[in-house]
Amino acid sequence: MPKPISLFEAALPLLTMLLCLVLGGFFVPMSTELLVLVMLVATAVAGIIAARYGHDWDAIQRTTGEKIATVLPVILILLSIGMLIGTWMFSGTIPLLVYYGVQLIDPQFMIITAFLVTAMMSMTGSSWAAAGTIGVALMGVAAAIDSPLAATAGAVVSGAYFGDKLSPLSDQTNICAIGANANLYGHIRNMAYTAGPSFIVALLVYYVAGALTDGDSVAEADINHPILREIEQAYTVSWLVFIPALIVILGTFKRKPAALVMVVSSVSAMLIGIGVHGFSAYNSILSAVSGFNVGMIGTLANTPSDMLLSLLNRGGVNSMSTTLIIIVAAFLLAAGMDVSGALDKLLQTMIERANSVFGLIAATLASGATMIALTSHGGVTALIVGGLFQDGYRERGLAPENLSRSLEDSVTILEPLMPWTVSAIFMATTLGVPTMEYMPWAVFCMTGWIFSLLLAAFYERTGFGLKTL
Repeated sequence: MPKPISLFEAALPLLTMLLCLVLGGFFVPMSTELLVLVMLVATAVAGIIAARYGHDWDAIQRTTGEKIATVLPVILILLSIGMLIGTWMFSGTIPLLVYYGVQLIDPQFMIITAFLVTAMMSMTGSSWAAAGTIGVALMGVAAAIDSPLAATAGAVVSGAYFGDKLSPLSDQTNICAIGANANLYGHIRNMAYTAGPSFIVALLVYYVAGALTDGDSVAEADINHPILREIEQAYTVSWLVFIPALIVILGTFKRKPAALVMVVSSVSAMLIGIGVHGFSAYNSILSAVSGFNVGMIGTLANTPSDMLLSLLNRGGVNSMSTTLIIIVAAFLLAAGMDVSGALDKLLQTMIERANSVFGLIAATLASGATMIALTSHGGVTALIVGGLFQDGYRERGLAPENLSRSLEDSVTILEPLMPWTVSAIFMATTLGVPTMEYMPWAVFCMTGWIFSLLLAAFYERTGFGLKTL
């Protein structure tokens, strides 16, 4: 019978990854290549520890395959959004959203607008769909009017996860309620105690950031903006280009499979690009697979500007290949820690130290954050952590809605802040801003756990913020 793994050895792969990220950031820019290397180093440490406890490489490979299989629907969505972005450039959907956005959005309100618009879009229940559609368009508008891209990206991420956390249409919201054995609508109402303050803080930060913007340094969003003339030359301005976006919105509201809805939207975008703008059928296929390219447009009178190139040259299934490499590396690390018993050791240690209401909430948040960092699967994490902590909440007379809220405040909204997770990789790839750059501006995601801990800390004095049985 092998001896149980020690707490130090259980945490060593994570400590290694953190140390390598910090040290690496001093010598080279934070990049995808550095992230992959760091995760592989941490995986090697996890593998050595697993071997010490009698587990071989085959076990790690097998567990990696099992973990990847659990997130296959997410990977399919990832690939379909790559296709969606490329074909929406081909159809003019995103460029025309930018076209109208540049004329309608005041540069000083760009950041707060990005937050509110994405929040409304994400109430359809999908943070990824919101960021991959309207979020991409908003980033294009921000680039066109010289609004800070990192702040805009952070606002998009905040807005996207606001809806993902509070919408009854969201899979993750439903799973968190199931994992805690809580009533869905009771769960959503109880989240107002942490999501409400986080939303207000985000609004204030984004409003102040916009108000402090130097008006002289920001390009005027008027009808003479050069990007508008280029878009008019490249595309036929028509309401038909918004049909692909309408398909995504309707499909999401009707709760159709996300990947299937995006493929249908992509096909409609390809047809619109051919029928409305006169682009070739072959280029429609290239846009879906390899991404759209300005060279596909034959109507530009002049050499395209750098702004137009950065707006249009993107998308395609192939654009997600690097993301898939990072996902495999992340799951290798998770598998190494899983087979060695490190993950179980970390979770059990957190549970044992939950000796008060504050300790219970803190342990739930820490367990959720740790497991989502290693699995990148919100559903699995919510079900496992929820199952582990249900008795603890019941013993202290706390309703399961408090547990489900703690799962949302850790599992749901912290994942896009961890550069190696699937959600963070997706957001960075889709919005074109590295995770470490948008992270300080993802205010809604950054503050939820803080309010959760504050309510727990003062609960015994105030009796406020936690629901009793």
